[in-house]
Amino acid sequence: MAIKIALLGLGTVGSGVLKIIKNNKKKIRQTSGEEIIIEKALVRNPEKHRNLANEVMLTTDFDSILQDPEIKIIVELIGGLHPAKEYITAAINAGKNVVTANKDLMATFGSELINLAASKKCDLMYDASVAGGIPILRTLATSYSSDIISEIQGIINGTTNYILSQMGEKGLSYEEALKNAQELGFAEADPTNDVTGKDAAYKIVILSKFAFGTKISIDDFTIQGINNLKDFDIKQAQKLGYVIKLIGIAKNINGKLFVEVAPCLLPENAIMAHIKNELNALQIKSQSLGTAVFTGPGAGSSATANSVMSDVITEIKNVVKKTTGQPFSNFSHVMQLTSSEDVKYSYYLSFEAEETLFDLSKLLSDLEIPVREIKQVQSRIVVVTENISRQQLQDLAIQDQYLKASYKILQ
Repeated sequence: MAIKIALLGLGTVGSGVLKIIKNNKKKIRQTSGEEIIIEKALVRNPEKHRNLANEVMLTTDFDSILQDPEIKIIVELIGGLHPAKEYITAAINAGKNVVTANKDLMATFGSELINLAASKKCDLMYDASVAGGIPILRTLATSYSSDIISEIQGIINGTTNYILSQMGEKGLSYEEALKNAQELGFAEADPTNDVTGKDAAYKIVILSKFAFGTKISIDDFTIQGINNLKDFDIKQAQKLGYVIKLIGIAKNINGKLFVEVAPCLLPENAIMAHIKNELNALQIKSQSLGTAVFTGPGAGSSATANSVMSDVITEIKNVVKKTTGQPFSNFSHVMQLTSSEDVKYSYYLSFEAEETLFDLSKLLSDLEIPVREIKQVQSRIVVVTENISRQQLQDLAIQDQYLKASYKILQ
C-alpha cells in the first residue's frame, strides 16, 4: 500500500523532506510499513523549482490538494501565521492529517488547531516546530509521560547562539557576527524574530505546554533578545568566568510557573556553555530522571526535515491502524504564573560610571540588594549580586537611570 502526501512549501525544509524520501525509501518502508509518495507540492513560483518538476508535481492551487481524496497527509512548511493557519484549518476540515514545523503558528493558534483536529479525528503533529533535529516534544510526550518536570531550560535559537559564539570566541562585533550568520544561512535576511528573542519565546510556549501542561502566550512573560547586548558585557562576563547565552526557561517555583527568554550568564564549565554556533541544547530537570541534557542541530534542511519525517511516519502508522485523532500530548494542568517576588536569581549588572561607587553602593543597600562583587571598569561599574527578586531588580531599574544591563546568572 502506498500513502500519498502533499507538501505546502518546497523551500529548505521541503526540499529536505523530498531528499529523505528519495534517498531512504527502503528504510522508510520498513519502519512505516508503507511506501510514501509525495503526490503534489504547493509552491508560489513553479519556475523557481523547475529542477524538481521530475520528482514531484508542482501546483499553485491549494484546492487541488485539498480535493484530492488520495492525499492522506498534508505537510505544512510555508511558515508564518497566514495563510498557514487557513490552509491547516481547511485541511483538517477536509479530513486530512497534518504535519507542521511552524512554531509561530502552534504557539499562537495551537490550542484551536489541536481541538479542531481532535473533533475531526485527524492527526496534527509538530515535533519539528521546536529545536529542529532534537525530537524534544516527542521525548516530553513519551519518555516523561510519568515523570514530574520541575524545570526546562535551553538554547533554542541557532541564530543567536551562532552570533554569541562568534562574539565571545572571535571578538567579532554584533554586526559582524550577524552578517556572517546571514552569509552562512544561519540567519534570515530579516533576523528580527531571532535576535529579539521572539523565535525562542514561541518555542518556550510550546515546551511549557508539553512539560507543565499549561497554556501560555508570548504576552505572558518577559522576552529579551541579544540585539542590545554589548561587547563590554560579553568580555566582562568572560573575565568573571561566565559565558553569555540566550536562554529560554520554564520553571516550577513553589507551584507557580516562571517563564522567560533572556541572555543569561552560565559558568564556563557548564554543559550548555559549550554548546556553540548553530547548535541547540535543552536541559530538563525532573523528579525521576534528575537532570538530562539533549543537544543537536536546531535548524537546517536535514535536521528539521528529519523531525518532519518522524511525524509523517507516525501519522502513516495511525492512518493504517485507523487510530488518527489522538492529541500529540494529552497532558493538561493549570498553573498560575509567578509574581516578581517569587523569582530569585543572582544578577550581573552594568552601570554607567557617571554614578559614583559610593552612591551606587548606598542605593543597593537601601534596596536590600546583597552584593558579591562591585568594581569600576573603564567607563562602567560592574556588579554581581547574590540572589535577589525580580521585584528588587525592577525597583533598581526605576530608581537608577545609569543601569545599562542586567542578566541572570544560572548555576
